[in-house]
Amino acid sequence: MTTTNAERLAGKVAVVTAAGQGIGRAVAERLKAEGAQVFATDLQADLLSDAEGMQTGQLDATDHAAVQAYFAGFERVDVLVHAVGYVHQGTIEDCSPEDWRRSMSITLDSAYNVLAAAVPKMRGAGGSIVTIASVAGSIKGLPKRVAYGAAKAGVIGLTKAVAADYVAEGLRCNAVCPGTVDTPSMRERVTELTEQFGSYEKAWEFFISRQPTGRLGTADDVAAAVAFLASDESLLFTGQTLQPDGGITI
Repeated sequence: MTTTNAERLAGKVAVVTAAGQGIGRAVAERLKAEGAQVFATDLQADLLSDAEGMQTGQLDATDHAAVQAYFAGFERVDVLVHAVGYVHQGTIEDCSPEDWRRSMSITLDSAYNVLAAAVPKMRGAGGSIVTIASVAGSIKGLPKRVAYGAAKAGVIGLTKAVAADYVAEGLRCNAVCPGTVDTPSMRERVTELTEQFGSYEKAWEFFISRQPTGRLGTADDVAAAVAFLASDESLLFTGQTLQPDGGITI
């Protein structure tokens, strides 16, 4: 059972990107449950049609001008959670220039666009930025994640740099770095690997085998970590990576 504190984020304005499904949706629901006024965005606006109690909107986080226009509508933002990302499957030999560019555009460029637009709305107000990164990247190398790992490593670098630049103003910036999480995106990757492993079940077992705890993470596991970093209970955390990874980095 998920335990929430309905007062922990009361009065805070929170923006969550990629909130249509998976980790982004779980985060948006968790922040709402803890009292925040949530603005949820996604590239596919239809995924937000059932998001109750939130203000929703379509946003292409790779479009710098569109992101700037979106955040121009806010007087202030207290919590920003950037969850946009794309997982390319393959080694460097499998990664075409187009694959590389797409990975950087969706995962890293989007983080730059969103943080660049949000920071002016958060300076000096004790706000909290949380990026969704990964253990794959600068924390740990994982097979067939060359473009994804490089992009997520960049997200961590961006997170730490923003934390350093604004720590004196009370603006915190941290990264949550999950291991393998059961999401619609992850299930798509299992399906893609079914032929390679001989069956869907064997492909599924491969992902579980990477988790020393013996189970995949859930989107709610990640959302709990995000809610902590969004709250005033984490005031001493900035420039950090929090890793709900099931023991991958033991």
